[in-house]
Amino acid sequence: MSRFGVIALATMAALITSCGGESAPRTAGDSAAPRIVGMPIDSATTAPNVFRVRFETSKGPFVVESHRDWAPRGVDRFYQLVQSQYFDNVRFFRVVSSFMAQFGMHGDPKVNAAWEKMPLQDDSVRESNRRGYLTFAMRSDPNTRTNQLFINIVNNRNLDEMGFAPIGRVVEGLAVIDSLYADYGDAYPNGNGPDQTRIRAEGNAYLERDYPKLDFIRTARLVTDSATATDTRDSSAKKR
Repeated sequence: MSRFGVIALATMAALITSCGGESAPRTAGDSAAPRIVGMPIDSATTAPNVFRVRFETSKGPFVVESHRDWAPRGVDRFYQLVQSQYFDNVRFFRVVSSFMAQFGMHGDPKVNAAWEKMPLQDDSVRESNRRGYLTFAMRSDPNTRTNQLFINIVNNRNLDEMGFAPIGRVVEGLAVIDSLYADYGDAYPNGNGPDQTRIRAEGNAYLERDYPKLDFIRTARLVTDSATATDTRDSSAKKR
């Protein structure tokens, strides 16, 4: 077996997520309590057929284009996470350079727990886990996707038959993903990286103290038509 095959098999389990936490999301009718950034807003929100999200990170920006017909349930959840500003200040807590970059555990344990209480039904796999494609992590049990995702750094087509359904792909800034800090290695217990159980309990306090070199997402926002047009005009102006 190739070295990559060994790594992929040894680390596959850490693409799974485990449920935990006690906090429930605030209901839509509870207007008395202030909304906590990142908490679920409306689980019934349906995503557009195609949309883009711009991630600003500690290593620079990248843009993901998501297609609802690839995996409708997963794309709707991704859209909801972005709308709630869930990814702000979220770490890339597991980066394996020959495999993938995983993120999505929120820095506030209460927010993380709220989403973990809302598992998704599985989607059919309609696209392959090619380099640059974005996919939800899940447990080995059916219908366990919640809030963790990964970007394939290399072609991982072996994940297709395991039910990992891509929801989008990086269309700008793939070099940013390649540059994410990976020297901590795989996540505990397969490597020296962070322990998901502790992230779930302690959030960013644990990561900032024990894994200060992890790269992170500053913001993740929907790219609007007007924003795209502005970017195009600015680029043209520079050329002139």
